Amino acid sequence: MVKTEYKNNTLTAYLSGEIDHNCAGSIRSQIDGQAENLHPGTLLLDFSKVSFMDSSGIGLIMGRYRTMALLGGNLKVVNVPERLQRIINLSGVGALGVLK
Repeated sequence: MVKTEYKNNTLTAYLSGEIDHNCAGSIRSQIDGQAENLHPGTLLLDFSKVSFMDSSGIGLIMGRYRTMALLGGNLKVVNVPERLQRIINLSGVGALGVLK
């Protein structure tokens, strides 16, 4: 579901599979635990291997945005498959400036 890598003050979370209500909490906990321990300047959420996402995925992005703001860092969402881009755009998340 999620693998993390920390390098050059950037924490990258490689997400894979489906992001729905059943797994979003676990993904959140793993990413937040790493972010709180490491205090990275940037958190990258890599969606390249995500096959499905519902509103829980939007909540995942929004929550990490708030977490990083509290930690004094920023969030970037990268490698979003075209099929998921529409969901993100409709949600208004793009207005936060997190899409790269």
